[in-house]
Amino acid sequence: MSVKERIKHIYAELKGHAPFTIFGALMGIVFMLIFKNIGREHAGVMFSVFHPGHVVLSAMVTASLFSLHSRGKNFLFVLIIGYVGSIGVATLSDSVLPYLGESLLGLHVPVHAELHSPGEQEMENSDETHKIHLGFIEDWYIVNPAALLGVLIAYFLPRTKFPHAGHVLISTWASSAHILMNAQGEITLAITAGIFAVLFIAVWLPCCISDIVFPLLFVESDLKLIATCECDVHALHSHPHEHEHSEECPAGKKKL
Repeated sequence: MSVKERIKHIYAELKGHAPFTIFGALMGIVFMLIFKNIGREHAGVMFSVFHPGHVVLSAMVTASLFSLHSRGKNFLFVLIIGYVGSIGVATLSDSVLPYLGESLLGLHVPVHAELHSPGEQEMENSDETHKIHLGFIEDWYIVNPAALLGVLIAYFLPRTKFPHAGHVLISTWASSAHILMNAQGEITLAITAGIFAVLFIAVWLPCCISDIVFPLLFVESDLKLIATCECDVHALHSHPHEHEHSEECPAGKKKL
């Protein structure tokens, strides 16, 4: 696949994933409205559940795509690609981008902060409240084994169609939980719109990078953007792909 074809393929993937990601972001907003009063500690518990779940599914998709399209099936290579792709991108999606969004939206600043004198103790407490939560460091005993589990599943059963759909939804919930851990004050309509944009970006770009761009950097992919095909060989995600038909997938063969 040439550079131009890769770019075209990436664009097609980003476009194809956008509608489902919009739905996922809306579900994230509903999630936050339901649990907005749950408290920072309980939000942290939810993050500790959804983030490792995101890592498992991300590792499954990333490692599966690499395994399905690489010429060899060396476990060490599959492990490295699956681990780096899942931990790195899940951290970006669930922690880094939500943290930046929280900062831009001012969610960590208490509504009535201006009514209090800014003492050193208050400043210290504010800093402690708003922090970035890195799962692979703070919950290393859960997150890192989750990545390994996803890689093992992908190595022995490389499938990506269902895990990718679950990946997007759970990633949205993990990002929402991170925001709830740091959010203080009333969530207004304007803040809700900002959170929606943050959730969309936090899921859309990182998940596509993890599931598609990153693993395809290390293989000579057989995908070519010519015709729509739904055969099982290339049914990698939750929407049809466009590629050149081959002997493995002749024109007209549909996935059952």
